[in-house]
Amino acid sequence: MQSSNRTVNVGLIGLGTVGGGVFRLIQSHAARYLETRGIDLRISRACGLDEGRARELGVTPAQFTTDWRDIVDDPSIDIVVEVIGGEHPATEIFTESFAHGKHVVSANKALLGRHMEELAGAAHAAGVQLRCEASCGGGIPIVDTLERDLSGNTVLAIVNGTTNYILSRMADEGLGYEEVLADAQRLGYAEADPSADVDGFDAASKIAILSSIGFATRITTDDVFMQGIRTISAEDIEAARDLGFAIKMLAIGRRTDEGADVRVHPAMIPATHPLAGVSGAMNAVYVVGDAVGETMFYGAGAGAFPTASAVVGDVLALAEDISAGVKPLPEPEPFPRQMPVRSIEDLMTRYYVRLLPGDGAAAAATETLAAHGVPVGETIARGDGSVVLVTDTCREGDMAAALGALAAPDAAAQVANAIHIENIAAWTEGVEAN
Repeated sequence: MQSSNRTVNVGLIGLGTVGGGVFRLIQSHAARYLETRGIDLRISRACGLDEGRARELGVTPAQFTTDWRDIVDDPSIDIVVEVIGGEHPATEIFTESFAHGKHVVSANKALLGRHMEELAGAAHAAGVQLRCEASCGGGIPIVDTLERDLSGNTVLAIVNGTTNYILSRMADEGLGYEEVLADAQRLGYAEADPSADVDGFDAASKIAILSSIGFATRITTDDVFMQGIRTISAEDIEAARDLGFAIKMLAIGRRTDEGADVRVHPAMIPATHPLAGVSGAMNAVYVVGDAVGETMFYGAGAGAFPTASAVVGDVLALAEDISAGVKPLPEPEPFPRQMPVRSIEDLMTRYYVRLLPGDGAAAAATETLAAHGVPVGETIARGDGSVVLVTDTCREGDMAAALGALAAPDAAAQVANAIHIENIAAWTEGVEAN
């Protein structure tokens, strides 16, 4: 057995799904951490609102508190784990922990996606670390990988587990969105209010954090264009399959000469692309680097233990130094805004447009699209009487104007849906030949 210089004390704030997983992992593996790594890691305090839940987890009365300040103010605690989510009191937990010289580990993607610069700056000024592996992809080790192992990134793309489950079930079983969403909620893949996932905010927070790291520039959730999957139908998925595509909700971060292209929306991608093969509730992060080329990280992105695994990994990274009497390096200065964020209106892409059945709808829609600078490359009549138009590459702003014209009450064609066709070939432009 390796000797340990001193005990590393952890204060855990939040005893919900993830917090419970963190507590159980540390409690059940503490002896192994000591034996294999020489780290005597203990949860000395645990904060929650439900004492019954705490007892179920095995939290002792001496450990338990309902006031997070008992943890932040405790001079014996080295690392604060925040897994309550939200903006308040999470922000105060971060800033007061830093002021007391404590490192913070968090899975709070919503807070960090918007306020990473301020919070990382506060950690830097206090000489402590802010670690957030669990905020992007749950158990997938992508944050540390981008920070340490991959450089020169040009593209990041994320598949979100909840929306992937919904779209996969729709594709595999021909079911409608509402029916699959209800099942996802029943099984715990989607929250009672699923907006954060299905409308894109969760994925936008992740792509903001990862793009900031991958492109070394400050990007916030508010910079990210968001469009959800509520309008995707079984008919769209069947039509996409006939065209050789799969529909995925993608969070895309791309480095371009004009700036960072950051967006979240449903997209058609070739059925042969690795991201198209990600099924069920699994998450994936696809990274293209100018030197390494194409890589993909795949795994469970939610749930008690996958997310808790990432949290505990961050705790152990800090505890290794603390246990040996070495002060962990402070958080680096946060990236300032060094790269402009490209307007979604300037995106150049193709589109799938499905028209409701109607006499002359295809001709009328084609004329309207052309009048707004959107050329139609292919027209496909479907068995149900609807018509699919596949445009040539066009500017997003022009497409939005054309769709606005087609939405007018007196328009001769009615649009059932319009979906981006992602230019996958552009993702590998500039990659060094191997």
